[in-house]
Amino acid sequence: MKALGFAAPPEKKRLLAIAETDGCFVDGLISATDCTVGHRRLWIEDYGKIAAVLVDTLNGQAVRVTPAPGLREKARFYALNEPRDYFAQMQAYQVMPDAEMIIIQPVQLNKQVAAILSRPGVRVNCEACGEEIMNEREVHQNGRILCRACSQGAYYTVPTSP
Repeated sequence: MKALGFAAPPEKKRLLAIAETDGCFVDGLISATDCTVGHRRLWIEDYGKIAAVLVDTLNGQAVRVTPAPGLREKARFYALNEPRDYFAQMQAYQVMPDAEMIIIQPVQLNKQVAAILSRPGVRVNCEACGEEIMNEREVHQNGRILCRACSQGAYYTVPTSP
């Protein structure tokens, strides 16, 4: 957050966090940023990486934060008396300088912040399945309004009864 000029998590809706994994890293990201899925300020782009992009939604400035290479191994030097890896890391991360722990890179989003956040409360119905689509997530295809599942194929299949 310092890289974006914030001393603490800014007011709700000012910060957008894009996590690159769906694992426990996201819990720490929520705690550090106060960004949540429920407030539409946490986005998951699951690349299986411990990384996040933080975006100032007012000016579009964005930074990508990743752990420094070899971070877990470096932690050992900061917790010499702790034989257990996990606990050594937890101790070390509390005292290690930020520059040794993380890499911060300015980035530019390939999608406009407004398109990611969309407009809450906008609702339409899919012309194929009839289900409601919220927040401008519909797809316009061949003159029809469709949900992504009907337009591009879903991640699930509804079994047909014999």
